[in-house]
Amino acid sequence: MSVDIKPKELKGDWDKGYALDVHTVDSTYIGDDSYGHPVFDNKRSAMGELLFQLKYRNDAAALAQIVETVSEFLKQSPFDVDLIVPMPPSNSYRKFQPVIEIARGVSATTHLAISEKGLLKVKSTPQLKNIYDLTERKKILADAFAVTKNETSAKKVLLVDDLYRSGATMNAASAALKSSGEASSISVLTLTYTRNVR
Repeated sequence: MSVDIKPKELKGDWDKGYALDVHTVDSTYIGDDSYGHPVFDNKRSAMGELLFQLKYRNDAAALAQIVETVSEFLKQSPFDVDLIVPMPPSNSYRKFQPVIEIARGVSATTHLAISEKGLLKVKSTPQLKNIYDLTERKKILADAFAVTKNETSAKKVLLVDDLYRSGATMNAASAALKSSGEASSISVLTLTYTRNVR
């Protein structure tokens, strides 16, 4: 069963882009934990909650709902794509990779081809969620991606990720797919976006 979403258009180094919904609707500080770290009561959108359950609770039911919601959106969206490319994971050692599993599910449901090796992360980078300066993010991501050209050349690529924050990672990946990968067009789709995205 799909969930209600409020898609937001994303602008960047791509042809078309959307995030399906905001991740966190409201966040209230409720105190510090025993290590002195701040603790928040987070209220998420329906898609944000599904993503949280999938990433941090390994909830298979959440995966099915995400796949169905994404597939429904693609049927009605302005995207013209013929290849799904999942964003490579920032933590390659993690056994369960949510974005790849979502992309596989959407591929199976929509019958769009998928390339799991079309875009590869070739440079180890720190997690960007604690780096707020866009220039610093771009510097970290320079030459971070390699493309398997024979998988993406002349393809209308849909680049899929879970969370859109500053757009730095998606811009770097899109640039690689366009230049090295010779994709004919790039569309991007993320499940959620952070509240500071305008």
